[in-house]
Amino acid sequence: MTVHRPFLSRSIWLVCGMLSLGLAILGIALPVLPTTPLVILAAFCFSRSSPRLARWLENDPRFGPMIRDWRATGSIQPRHKAMAVGMMTAAFALSLWMRLPDHVLAIQIICLGGAAWFVLTRPDGREN
Repeated sequence: MTVHRPFLSRSIWLVCGMLSLGLAILGIALPVLPTTPLVILAAFCFSRSSPRLARWLENDPRFGPMIRDWRATGSIQPRHKAMAVGMMTAAFALSLWMRLPDHVLAIQIICLGGAAWFVLTRPDGREN
């Protein structure tokens, strides 16, 4: 059954999907952006705006397995978990090295700690 959404609704979902995917791609290099959740969010947005983009993302060799694991079991592979937590740790270490103000460090601890907790408490899924 095909759901026909109004043009404005599809457009908003499309913009959100593109923004999420763009941030996910930046997150590959920047430790403060969580790639896996952003890819999953992009897939969700594309599924509501563009079936063609949703299929393209789901069939991508880098991002497709993350999406399939999440949809099937709500899982994140251990290597992705390790990479995510390692990058979060590196981002916080950089902040310490830069001697950022204590209130900024406190906000980072709360945000990065919450993100790390979420990632680490997801099932492991299949091993590759």
